[in-house]
Amino acid sequence: MLSFPASASASRLILPVVVVFIWALTTSSASAQVQVSPDSSALQRLRTWATSLQTGPLASNGIVALSVRRVNDGRVIFGQNDFTSLSTASTLKLVSTATALATLGSTYSYTTTLEYDGVIKDSILQGNLYLRGTGDPSLGSGRFAGYPAWAALLKDISGRVRQAGIRRIDGAVIGDASFYNDQPIPDSWPFSDLGNYYGAGLFGLNFNENLYRVYFKSGPTLAAPAPVLRTDPYMPLLTFNNRVTTGPSNSGDEVNIYGAPFQNVATLDGTIPANSPEFAVKGAMPDPAYFTAYAITEQLRRDSVRVAGPATSYRPGTIPSGVIVSGVGNDALGSKPLPRTEVARYVSPPLSDLVRETNFQSINLYAEALMRSAARQIRQVPANWPESISAVTGFWKSKGVDLSGFRPRDGSGLSTTGALTTNNLTAILTAMTREGAYPAFYASIPVVGQTGTVRGLAKNTKAAGNVRAKSGTIEGVRAYAGYFTASDGTLMAFSLMINKYAEGKYAALTPQIERLFVLLVSL
Repeated sequence: MLSFPASASASRLILPVVVVFIWALTTSSASAQVQVSPDSSALQRLRTWATSLQTGPLASNGIVALSVRRVNDGRVIFGQNDFTSLSTASTLKLVSTATALATLGSTYSYTTTLEYDGVIKDSILQGNLYLRGTGDPSLGSGRFAGYPAWAALLKDISGRVRQAGIRRIDGAVIGDASFYNDQPIPDSWPFSDLGNYYGAGLFGLNFNENLYRVYFKSGPTLAAPAPVLRTDPYMPLLTFNNRVTTGPSNSGDEVNIYGAPFQNVATLDGTIPANSPEFAVKGAMPDPAYFTAYAITEQLRRDSVRVAGPATSYRPGTIPSGVIVSGVGNDALGSKPLPRTEVARYVSPPLSDLVRETNFQSINLYAEALMRSAARQIRQVPANWPESISAVTGFWKSKGVDLSGFRPRDGSGLSTTGALTTNNLTAILTAMTREGAYPAFYASIPVVGQTGTVRGLAKNTKAAGNVRAKSGTIEGVRAYAGYFTASDGTLMAFSLMINKYAEGKYAALTPQIERLFVLLVSL
């Protein structure tokens, strides 16, 4: 038994010790590291890695945030800057896909219907033909086995019209995108992204993932103009201000497309590689509903079905109404739409498949569609962008998730102003393990060293085949989040966000991230 003399000097000795002891018990530096044995060698190696990256030349002017959480009891076992709100890039897709699966279920499907108003008389449709969407992002994509790509879908639609006995349409073909009544993109998306395929907006009617390809031919010398050859599919009304020139061989796609929804002029800027007789760059359709109506009209005409009126679309803010055709209908703005008769319906792949493609291929359009659909299910009424984000936030709050610092601005992570914390993300990942659709969610996350956007990372290490991680990349941001199994068989959730790393050092971060994956599975 130890004893101390009751002296002033002893009191002065005891007081700092007591203060330090109390401080150690009560202080949590926003990381909750005290919840795990501090002398764990694996944990110490992880701590050293995180500190070294934060203070080293790659990220000393930025922020390295990491949260590692045990899912069986929700305890954080490691954190660094884990309560700091940061840009997530595409790791936000995990929140959108988890919310969609938890609220809609893995078997949920979208439905798009082919309809007409008016009457059919003597093979003549005295009315209009509609393709009405409900936000399916996959219609005509050709990404899923057993579901037609856009060209085959057009032929199927034409065949269904002819099977209905229609040989002439006295009205028009209308792409009905009125399911959503607000703007097709979040207002925080950068303008420089909007004309590119990854910045495609979400419409009530989407087609071919709302993308087209513009084909260039390189010039005879470096810096020579690279003319546009064509688009595929053909884009009616869209014209280009082409400033693309010829770059070095093997320089890749350095083209940016500047455009926006419902704008019919796009500016093309940048370079394509030399020695390219055809070089394709993917762009975003400005009005997919109009394109769909136009493409259906042209397919019908090729199949000897006459269409009298020009293709048109119902855009956000449009009040659907009938069109006067041979005395049928009413085109007065705000009038009651005519009743429609269904000709055919097109059902999307199940949500489990859509979620898998969203996370494996990091498709922004799909993530936005799933987030909006989940919000509609939560609220049971249509919701605009801010209302949808609020609905998602409320859903996870109802599950007991700490959402301090949670401030997303979209469903995909393309927004540069949205943010959340790594603590938020591991908490949501942990809560998701208690949902019935968790197996489908877990299966949708790419496997490090094997699949998706992380298939090239940490190959031939013990992390390969163990860590499931969604990657995220935007300007100045690299992020990864998902699950892994620790050395004792415990399932863990993790989230890493590196913001504002040294400019031009994207590739230099890769070995550090691979090292992290190995350290995680060693815990």
